[in-house]
Amino acid sequence: MSRNNINRALISVSDKTDLEYLGRELSRFGVEIISTGGTAKRLRREKIRVLEVSEYAKYPEIMEGRVKTLQPEIYGGILSIRGNPVHAAQMKKHRMKFIDLVVVNLYPFETIAAAQKNFDTCIENIDIGGPTLVRAAAKNHKFVTVIVDPLDYPRFIEEFKKNDGATTEPFRKDLAKKAFSLTAHYDAVITKWLSANEDKIFPSNEIFIGRNKKPLRYGENPHQSAVFYKSQENRPGVSTAIQLHGKELSYNNINDTDAAFELVSEFQKQPACVIVKHANPCGVACAKTLLSAYNRAFKCDQESAFGGIIAFNSRLDEKIARKLIKVFSEVVIAPKITKEARKILSERNDLRVLETGTLPNPKAFGKTLKSVSGGYLCQMRDNKLALKTSQVVTKLKPSKKQLRDLWFAFTVAKHVKSNAIVYAKNETTVGIGAGQMSRVNSSRIAAWKAAENAEISNSKDSWAVGSVVASDAFFPFVDGLLAAAEAGAKAVIQPGGSVRDHEIIRAADENDLSMIFTNMRHFRH
Repeated sequence: MSRNNINRALISVSDKTDLEYLGRELSRFGVEIISTGGTAKRLRREKIRVLEVSEYAKYPEIMEGRVKTLQPEIYGGILSIRGNPVHAAQMKKHRMKFIDLVVVNLYPFETIAAAQKNFDTCIENIDIGGPTLVRAAAKNHKFVTVIVDPLDYPRFIEEFKKNDGATTEPFRKDLAKKAFSLTAHYDAVITKWLSANEDKIFPSNEIFIGRNKKPLRYGENPHQSAVFYKSQENRPGVSTAIQLHGKELSYNNINDTDAAFELVSEFQKQPACVIVKHANPCGVACAKTLLSAYNRAFKCDQESAFGGIIAFNSRLDEKIARKLIKVFSEVVIAPKITKEARKILSERNDLRVLETGTLPNPKAFGKTLKSVSGGYLCQMRDNKLALKTSQVVTKLKPSKKQLRDLWFAFTVAKHVKSNAIVYAKNETTVGIGAGQMSRVNSSRIAAWKAAENAEISNSKDSWAVGSVVASDAFFPFVDGLLAAAEAGAKAVIQPGGSVRDHEIIRAADENDLSMIFTNMRHFRH
């Protein structure tokens, strides 16, 4: 196992966490330290001997510090292949010395850009010398150790001492991988910032940026390893939420919680509750109060709600909390949760409680990503609702109340796996059919759920009677529409666009249904 002694180190860091600790340990082993401006001052303050880069390279920092490490003496010392006679001769000719350790972290561009600082400030926080040093050292990791994260100082010192002032090649390779990952991420962040608000939505080379937020116990199943990456988007939701209580979130928890919170955020003008099971909503309701919305959503499908994810779009208080702890749920998520509610919810050890602070904007620009064998599918977020493109196509017009319910149902259908059918009444779902291979089967399942819910609640008629029904895509045949009519629905909303639209409209007229074509579908696979 190849070991490389460390006699000389170059240290230039923006993040000076534990810098003194590293400097002292290197000094104890007699390592010569070369450094720049602020880093050198900090080390000298701790009585650690330092040689300025400008002294070492015999060339001053110029252009207000923009050029300081970009010198042959520096890069020759880093990139030289030890044992290569040509390199050795050139090192001797130009009086260069080997640099065995490079400790660099970069200007905080990502933080500055996220704070929406002005253009010139952001530009000045694009590091040039830092990434170049990091890449040079990582390239030559067979001989050079590179450190880009203060969290790696302790493991480096342990390796350094264990090997009597040297490091092993596997260790250097591991740090080199981390170094290249950092510079790739850094360049990607800059590219995204420069590309912001441009008309070119899908560039020829797309960059997807993610930071390892936390490892997960496993993926969808126990035999699958998994991790949660946080994107740069910073969209309010499960990735930005503070977990107030409960066990760690699982892969499925995160996936389902995201689905629930994205749907509940569609409703921003009145209190709403969404209950999700296996990424599909099983109960959704809007009401005058959040408690009423929860009660309605829960009654939509009490069986499926067990072990579900519950999302709210406004402040969760103690009255709702007392209701929530009576039934087993995996996760509760809301923008705000009162102290009293937190205390009550903490009585359930198995309940994960998340607070997001705010709601995401359902109309916001964004992209979604899905992996396939050998590639990725990237698309714009489904952030539209076809209010402007819709038209009534039947003789019978929907009432104002029906219109509210129709748009409520169609909004929910956006978030139900296709084929999706949603029955609703009083801005509450009463039956949902999801993910079936045929639309008519989704329609029948939704009608069956509405009838079952009525039976559980001792209602005389199926909850579908007098309801409205939404379909995420057109009815290809009249059978799906007729299933809705037979269940008791009185109004329909669907995209239209089938070659049999004229048959569907005629069937709606014959069954005294009002129907809206939105001219926009919402498949969700």
